[in-house]
Amino acid sequence: MGLNSISSPNRKTLGKVAYDKIREEIITLNFKPGQMLSESELASVLGVSRTPIREAFLMLLQEELLEILPQRGARIALISVKKVEEARFVRESLEISAFKSVARNWNADDLRYKEIQEKAFELIGKQQKAASKGENIEFLQLDETFHQIFLELLENQTLISVVSQMRGHLNRMRYLELKTPNHMENVVSQHQSILKAIFSNNEEETEKLLRHHFSHKKDELPQVIEMYSDYFIS
Repeated sequence: MGLNSISSPNRKTLGKVAYDKIREEIITLNFKPGQMLSESELASVLGVSRTPIREAFLMLLQEELLEILPQRGARIALISVKKVEEARFVRESLEISAFKSVARNWNADDLRYKEIQEKAFELIGKQQKAASKGENIEFLQLDETFHQIFLELLENQTLISVVSQMRGHLNRMRYLELKTPNHMENVVSQHQSILKAIFSNNEEETEKLLRHHFSHKKDELPQVIEMYSDYFIS
């Protein structure tokens, strides 16, 4: 278990902190799909009472990352193929629209855009290093940041919130995808092509490349399900 003790100035915030910690363990597959969770064990590891753990469990139930089995307790939800497909559709639709808007309005002379451009190149460099070392968790975190910096240009908090929620269900799947051959290298190459389209104000090319970017991941789903069949439910 990769958890450490937590602290917070009030109980309500402590429940949210516990939720964030447990959720991260679920998303990164340190807690496996189908694994049982103990309130008392988590409370002991995190150094809190069971009340914040219960609050965290309620939030995870609402997000469908946790389920309660009668007379058995809490269990990490299996990865729902249907939920993954639904989340992927929503994220793809929103991000394509967002990235097209970014491409349309890209202004290389604007300081803010220059900063984003520098950050994007920096992230790709770090992704290449993470890929070469096989650092899956670091790679996916960098991938999330790459997409996030462009979404934030639109200053649409509703968009960011919805996409973030969709990633919760997708990322367990994506951590498994990263184990397939050449996946990380392909993602880096796709990111580089997307950047060129954005910096050229080419909306059409940006959309085309993003659709390929997302469909490439979708094509790997059957292979991942076959490799980790115990983690999935239809």
